Amino acid sequence: MSRDNDSREAKMAGGSIMTFKRWRTLGIALLCAATLAVVLAFGVNRLSKSRCFQLTGEFVCSVDTQEPLVALTFDDGPTPEGVDAVLAILEEHGARATFFLIGNRMEKFPGQAERLLQAGHELGNHSWSHQRNIGKSRAFYREEISGTHDALEQAGATPVWFRPPFGRRLIGLPQEVERAGYRLAMWDVEDRPEDFDGDPQAFADDILDRVRPGSIILMHPMYRHNQTARDALPMVLRGLEERGLRPVTLSELVASGTSIP
Repeated sequence: MSRDNDSREAKMAGGSIMTFKRWRTLGIALLCAATLAVVLAFGVNRLSKSRCFQLTGEFVCSVDTQEPLVALTFDDGPTPEGVDAVLAILEEHGARATFFLIGNRMEKFPGQAERLLQAGHELGNHSWSHQRNIGKSRAFYREEISGTHDALEQAGATPVWFRPPFGRRLIGLPQEVERAGYRLAMWDVEDRPEDFDGDPQAFADDILDRVRPGSIILMHPMYRHNQTARDALPMVLRGLEERGLRPVTLSELVASGTSIP
């Protein structure tokens, strides 16, 4: 009888050990799966906003040119205060630029896009609603592009460039950009207001330290909270002049050399 009890206890102990091992193995597997999911999500996030790499489709982030040129580009808006400030500064320096406009902002502030065109600047498509263009349907991308395209044409522009909001794109959006007859425009030098907000000179110096012939510069001067960018713009233009670099539209820069993705 004692032997039977010992045998049962041994079996129970063995079963407990096996159950523990199975749960431990399952726990390790779940932990590995969770870790992999986090790593993949981080990688996809980084990939979606990479300036000079994308999975499919053509794009430009800088240009290989022998000319002393850079493209000066502005995102968002148009807003009356942004257009007022930027147009005056560009005119003073004889500079041309490309403005990537949001469709619903054009609808809210009619006439601002026309002012930019009349001053000789280029207009680009920056989506209708400025949502992150990842994880959406192809129909969503199509509507975001076409709505702003129609608004730009009504203003008198013939847009050829599309810039994704926040620079985000994976698959789907690049194909819809090409289907709509656009080229996708990124950049290699951007403003970093989170690092230099309130210090226009440091803001401008940061841009000028990274610029080179063929660079595509991105700035955000359109909204009320972008005052530092507006204050820094004359310093950026003076710095470009001192370096012998002339700011032109994106189309003019691309025509001067070879696009570099």
